[in-house]
Amino acid sequence: MVATAAGVRHCARGVDRRASCDLAVAGRAADDAAVCAARSDHHRASAAAVAGARTAPGEASQTEAETCDARTAAASTCAQVFLGTQGFLIGEAVYRFEHDGSQYRIETVGEARGLAALLLHGQGRLESRGMITPAGLQPLEFAVERGSRERREVAHFDWETGLVTLHEDKTLALELPTFDPLALMWQFYFAPPTTDEQSFYVATTRRVQRYTATREALETIPWRDGELVTERWHRRSDDGKTDGYAWLAPSLRYVPVKVRLNGPRGTLEALLDAIRVDEPLATK
Repeated sequence: MVATAAGVRHCARGVDRRASCDLAVAGRAADDAAVCAARSDHHRASAAAVAGARTAPGEASQTEAETCDARTAAASTCAQVFLGTQGFLIGEAVYRFEHDGSQYRIETVGEARGLAALLLHGQGRLESRGMITPAGLQPLEFAVERGSRERREVAHFDWETGLVTLHEDKTLALELPTFDPLALMWQFYFAPPTTDEQSFYVATTRRVQRYTATREALETIPWRDGELVTERWHRRSDDGKTDGYAWLAPSLRYVPVKVRLNGPRGTLEALLDAIRVDEPLATK
């Protein structure tokens, strides 16, 4: 599927082989982004610009940052969402990821399917915007829209002051690293894991929680284009209320191909259904 103004529509299954089936094309742009950010500290200068602050001494100027060979790249992934692990389809979601070498934007459009559509109407939208740094993604804004724009909530990340402002102006301290749910999905794409345990914070529009993710084992899972070798990661919150698993495919630059969340309301499982990678274009 790809996102459109009208909502969600179907796309070809599996990987779009007209582009790069292993995401190498977009991956080269991701590598360029990391080199660019490391060379000029452009992510700090851009964050200061967003906050309306002056660039501090030692930070790159806009002219210096523009010397990097930034590229624009985009990828769309489609996931099917199931209640439990027995294939009871309740929804579909599209993830659209765009970046230009220093900044990124991720948008998700979800829609209920089957019997769930009788209870849940309209579309749910998530959007994350932020910077690409040598350490991965650093969100600046995360928005949730539940069915209509009147039900929109936003979290703002101010890395200069070290504060995040949540829904209803609730303010909390920012710890490193902190992601929003969408940025976390693509974090390993830009910064592959180097250890078997990762600790981080996740901020939604209403709360911030600390999680620990542990790489448990290699697991081969069936996919539309054949079997995929994945790394199974177990993620749990420090308060013990949230528990889940993610299956990341190293051959797809650690894109999650399967996610399972266990909560008080039951188990949700999302399976990657299709990938489309657009050829990156040089911006200069």
